Amino acid sequence: MKVLFRIILMCPFLSFGHFFSQESWDFEKINQKKPLFLDTRAINGHTVKLLEKKVLELRIIHRFGDIATNESYRTLFGLDNSSDIRIGLEYGLTDKIMIGAGRSKGAGPFLELWDAFIKSDVYNNKALKLKISWSSKLFFTTMKSSKIESDLTYFSKLSHRVTYHNELLIAFKPINKLTLQLSPGFIFRNLSQIEDKNFIPHIGTIARLHLFKKVSLVAEYYANINSTDYRKNNYVNPFGLGIEINTFGHVFLLNFVNSRGIGEGQFLPYTKSKWSKGEYRFGFTIARKFNK
Repeated sequence: MKVLFRIILMCPFLSFGHFFSQESWDFEKINQKKPLFLDTRAINGHTVKLLEKKVLELRIIHRFGDIATNESYRTLFGLDNSSDIRIGLEYGLTDKIMIGAGRSKGAGPFLELWDAFIKSDVYNNKALKLKISWSSKLFFTTMKSSKIESDLTYFSKLSHRVTYHNELLIAFKPINKLTLQLSPGFIFRNLSQIEDKNFIPHIGTIARLHLFKKVSLVAEYYANINSTDYRKNNYVNPFGLGIEINTFGHVFLLNFVNSRGIGEGQFLPYTKSKWSKGEYRFGFTIARKFNK
C-alpha cells in the first residue's frame, strides 16, 4: 500500500518531466520546415492549417469568467465560472479536405449549440510561403424556444435556429518566425433583432510569432464591417492573445479573450465584453490527434 501511495505521488512529477523531455518536444525533428501554423485554430478562428489524411482529432475548448471586474475576486478571477465549453471531433478526409462537428454549452443568447464545418485547401505555394484555405460552417441551437415573441430566442420556424458562416483564409510568412493571416468572410443569421442585420461581413487578422522550441505567441482580432448603430452601442469586436504549446500529438493553447462564446456563430455577432472594463477571461484549448 505504501508503494502504491508513493507511485501516485510521483506521477505528476514524472508526467511533468516527460512533458519537458527532449523526445516529446519534437519541433526540430518533425517541423524543420516551419509551417505557417501548427494547429487548425488560432484562438477563436480557424487557420489555413488542415488535418492530415485519416487523422482524427479530439478538441476541447473552455472559457472561464471575467478576470478583472470589481467583483472578479469573488469567483477567483473567473475560475469559478464557465462562460462556454465546446467538445468536438474533427477528421482529415484527404490532405486537402477536413470536416468537423461539435457541441457547445453556449454563452448566450443561444444555448445548446451544435456546429459542423468543412474546410478545404484552395492554394498552396511553398516557395512564396503563401497558403489559401476556405471554410464553411453551420450552427444550430436545440434550446427551448422562448414564449415571448419579441425575444431573440423565440423560434417560430426551424430555420430560425440556424446560423451560417463562410470565410477565406489567406496566410503568409513575411519573415521566418512570423505568420500573418487575413480572414475575410461573413456570417448570416436567419434570426436577428429588428435593429440588427442578418448579414455581417468581417475581416479577421491573426499573427503567430514563434518564440522558442514548441512555444508561440498568437494574437487574433476580428472586425465586423457593416456595424449598425444598434451593434455599435451593444457589441464590440473580439480580440484575444494566447500562448501555443505543441508536443507530439497534442496542442495546448492558453489564451485571454473578451469573447464569451465559442465558434463564429457566437463570438462574431454577440461579443459584448470589453477589455477596458476588465471583462476578459482566461481560456484553454486541448487538441489530441489520433493518427491513421
